[in-house]
Amino acid sequence: MPESHNPAAIRQTMTGSDWGLLATLSLVWGGSFLFNGVAVRELPFLTVVTLRVGIAALALHVILRIMRVALPRGRRVWGSFIAMGILNNVIPFSLIVWGQSHIASGLASILNATTPLFTVIVAHYFTTDERLTGHRLMGVVVGFVGVAVMVGAAALAGLNANVLSQIAILGAALSYGFSGVYGRRFKSMGIAPLATATGQVTASSVILLPFALYIDRPWTLPMPSLAAILSILGLALVSTAFAYLLFFRLLARAGATNAGLVTFLIPVSAILFGVVLLGETLEPRHIAGMALIGAGLLLMDGRVLSAFSAKRPAAHGSG
Repeated sequence: MPESHNPAAIRQTMTGSDWGLLATLSLVWGGSFLFNGVAVRELPFLTVVTLRVGIAALALHVILRIMRVALPRGRRVWGSFIAMGILNNVIPFSLIVWGQSHIASGLASILNATTPLFTVIVAHYFTTDERLTGHRLMGVVVGFVGVAVMVGAAALAGLNANVLSQIAILGAALSYGFSGVYGRRFKSMGIAPLATATGQVTASSVILLPFALYIDRPWTLPMPSLAAILSILGLALVSTAFAYLLFFRLLARAGATNAGLVTFLIPVSAILFGVVLLGETLEPRHIAGMALIGAGLLLMDGRVLSAFSAKRPAAHGSG
C-alpha cells in the first residue's frame, strides 16, 4: 500500500555523510563474503545464518542496555520487526546461501546486484517520494552493467544451468527490495536505528532457531576450528550488528532506492579485499567495472545531470 503521507520526506540526493555511510556499509557487507567462505566449510548454512543473527541480536541488546535505549513494545511494533526480519534476513539469507551452493559466486553476485533494480520498481509503486525517474533508471542500469563487467564473462558460463538456484538469488534480491521500502516505516514510527536493528535480528533469531535445531542438529556437529569461530563472530558483530546500524540510519535518511545501491559496491569491496588481503590481481575489467559503477551512482544521485542541464540554457543563450 503506498504511503499516503510522509512528514519527513526522503532526500532524493544524498549528502556527503550519506555517501560515507554507503561506502562503509559496502565494506562491512563485502567482508561477509570472507567470513562466510570460512564458516560454511565447517558448519551447515542454517546454523551459520542462525548464529549470525543470534549473536548479533545479543550484542545489540547489550548496546541497548549500555546506552539505556528502551526496545519498543507492542503488537504493532513487533509485527513490523517480524515482517522486516523475514524480508531482510530469513528469506534472503537462506535463498542466497542455498543458491550459492549450486552456482558460482561470481554469477550469484551479478544476480544479487539486481537489488537496486527491484528496489526502484517497488519504491515507485509503494512510496510517494521515491518515484522512478529517468536518471534513476539509467543509473541503475549503468551500475548493473558495471557489476557484470567487473565480475567478468566467465561468471556467465553457468547462466542456463541450475535455474532454480538463479531464481533463488533473484528472489533474495526482490526480498531486499521490499525490505528496503518496508523498513522506511520505522522512521515514521519514531523508532531509532539501534532499536530497529535489534528488533529485526531478534525476530529473525526466534524464527530461524527452531529450523536450525531441527534440521542441522548442531549439538551433533564437531567442534569448529578457531578460524570458523572467529569468522562467525566477524559475520555476526561486524557484518550484521554494526552493518544494520548503518543500514537503518541510511535508510531513514536517504531512502530505500539509495540504500539499495550498496549491492553495487559490495562486489567492489569484495574484490578490493581479495587484492589487499589475499594478494589477488586487480585486472583491467575490475577497474572498468568500478568506473561504470561510479558513473551509475552519479547518475542515481542526479546532481551531475542537474548541473549539466542548468548550464545548457545559459550556454545556448550566450551563443
